Amino acid sequence: MKKVKGTAFYLLLLLCSLVLPGCSQKADDENKSIDEIKAEAEKMDTAQLRAVAMKYKDAIMVKTGEIDKLVARLKGIAASDKLGDEAKKLKAEIKRVTESQSALGERFVIYYNKLKEKGGDTSGL
Repeated sequence: MKKVKGTAFYLLLLLCSLVLPGCSQKADDENKSIDEIKAEAEKMDTAQLRAVAMKYKDAIMVKTGEIDKLVARLKGIAASDKLGDEAKKLKAEIKRVTESQSALGERFVIYYNKLKEKGGDTSGL
């Protein structure tokens, strides 16, 4: 029974990792400058701001899942191998994903604050 639950859980995680990134296509633009993001947000109404903020939130959650998986893999490495190549690669990947998540978070805050400023619904964000 425990094995079935574990398998179901991992299948659900796999499904989420395939579906959620597709939901956040616009939010994945972490290379746009903050000024460009602010200019775009100025032109949007509350419905558009909320939709984009939700996409960013979803993209951030996906990154959180990726980080959790990488950290779990790093924890699974034997203490004697913590300085080896595999551990270094995992640490570099964790850093890359964390920086990406941070960039998405900065952009999310812009849309969120603009939505709040315009009196839009921020529940669930």
